Amino acid sequence: MSGVDGREARSGPPSGKSGDELLFLAITAAVMAIFITFNVFNVYHETLRDGRRLGFWEPVVWEASSGLVFLVALPVITALTRRVWPVGRPYLPKLAFHLLAAIVVSLVHVLAIGAIRWGVYRVVGDYYAPLAPLGDWPYEFRKDVLVYASVAATYVGWRYIRRAEPSREDSFEVLEVRDGARRHFVPLADVAWVEAAGNYVELHRDGAGLLHRASLSEMERRLQGAGFVRIHRSRLVRRGAVAAVESKTTGDFTVRLRDGRELAGSRRYRHPLLAD
Repeated sequence: MSGVDGREARSGPPSGKSGDELLFLAITAAVMAIFITFNVFNVYHETLRDGRRLGFWEPVVWEASSGLVFLVALPVITALTRRVWPVGRPYLPKLAFHLLAAIVVSLVHVLAIGAIRWGVYRVVGDYYAPLAPLGDWPYEFRKDVLVYASVAATYVGWRYIRRAEPSREDSFEVLEVRDGARRHFVPLADVAWVEAAGNYVELHRDGAGLLHRASLSEMERRLQGAGFVRIHRSRLVRRGAVAAVESKTTGDFTVRLRDGRELAGSRRYRHPLLAD
């Protein structure tokens, strides 16, 4: 797979766990709130030190409006980071994409904080020029691009760290499979994908298949919390076994496993596979 649209093991985001995105946003928001609080006191004390009079509420409005806009932008920045994963080739197209994204985010940021501050000042009977931040955009952009890069870099590290942690699918949970009088205890982490086979399903592991008497729908329900997701009406795949997903013009896609094997996926199941 080529270009910046692919999700490869080397250049695509590691598969995430349920709730990871919300946890990352919550932690980032908490850190931002701490920085905003410190900035409010810093701005206030620096202004007093310079001999200028300033109501304490003003730096609160300035910093809080900026933090609020970036808080709203956080899901956008993380989505852009997933869309064009910064790690891996091609470097220049990815850098250009994120630089353009940072410019757009910064412009939205300065326009939004100008509008918010103008509204708050008007409520308290004062005036704030709504386009004042835009007039000082080069200064604002230097700060905004740093925030964008920091969020993106932290998010990349977060995804790799969370992927490295043991999950349910990497545990020693086993599936009991009966084969006549014999019983097989199959670790779920060894199963790459599950495929419907008449009244059975076939568990594919290490190039070998093992039949298990169950419907695919039954297996989907049973393996729902173990990292398996449906990619086709007759096929489930374990997220941890996926190396890359390549889209087709029809909307269908191909799943390439870490061992090199490829599976066909149907477009109706594309979103569940790529959802975090």
